[in-house]
Amino acid sequence: MAKEKIPVTPAILAMKREGVVFTLRPYRYEEHGGTRVSARELGVEEHCVVKTLVMEDDGGVPLIILMHGDRQVSTKNLARRLGVKAVAPCDPQVAEKHTGYRVGGTSPFGTRKPLRIFMEEGIAALPRILINAGSRGLLAEMAPEELIRVLKPVTVKVSL
Repeated sequence: MAKEKIPVTPAILAMKREGVVFTLRPYRYEEHGGTRVSARELGVEEHCVVKTLVMEDDGGVPLIILMHGDRQVSTKNLARRLGVKAVAPCDPQVAEKHTGYRVGGTSPFGTRKPLRIFMEEGIAALPRILINAGSRGLLAEMAPEELIRVLKPVTVKVSL
């Protein structure tokens, strides 16, 4: 059986450049399957799979919010935290323009443009996280301290 070729993504290159200790975890991607499918395929709790969501405030300023796979973002609470009237998910094409990644393969590492990054506070308390490595069907497993050290996200409490 031929070994599956893992792509070299800007996220993987950025993580290596920053000395992040991580393990690549490929899985069979399903369209619109989200973290539920990746958790099932990799045999991990969905709570430990971190979603990278690209949103924008009411002024059109983009940002990334990192959230537990089994939770939703309260855009109302996030907007309040940011001191803006509203926050909404970016249109997929706009998100791709900001990050350089296709939706479903968005990583907070190695984005095309530097974006403000916010992280749900509970993520830091997990022993290990799995986060997108820049390609659909490819996660990077690491200690949350690695993500925090490199990305320096602002911690927020905005989950539903």
